[in-house]
Amino acid sequence: MRPGNGSTATLERFVEQWQRLRSASAQPGTVVLVEGERDRRAVRRLGLPGAVETLHAGRSLSETAHALVRHGRRIVVLTDWDNEGGHLAHRIGDFLKAERLELDLDTRRRLALILRGELVHVEGLYGWARRLAESAGESIEQRLDDGDESPTG
Repeated sequence: MRPGNGSTATLERFVEQWQRLRSASAQPGTVVLVEGERDRRAVRRLGLPGAVETLHAGRSLSETAHALVRHGRRIVVLTDWDNEGGHLAHRIGDFLKAERLELDLDTRRRLALILRGELVHVEGLYGWARRLAESAGESIEQRLDDGDESPTG
């Protein structure tokens, strides 16, 4: 992506949305659900502090849903932005809709709008964000930390 007003606006929107997700993730009872281990590593590199569970951990979707119900009050589904990821999001959503928890599919949708098809796999999110920030002459870590409280010490 070439630097410019479009990429700067995209970076602003991404940082705003990601900071919302980071804040939600830090709340007790919130679980972010990704597809696999590479996805988990990517969201961790972007500073996601709370629980991150994977769909592909040797369990069926039903078993995963039951585990989520036991450990979470709010589930943020962050599957890939391709057909399979959409299918998985809806299937896990079907399992969880009857449960007494908050199911967040909107974060995934909002990120898809920001990405505009430039990225379809969660595992590539860190690299995409890093390149976008670098095109604006910044680091993604610094940019994401700008909205957080200043560290003491």
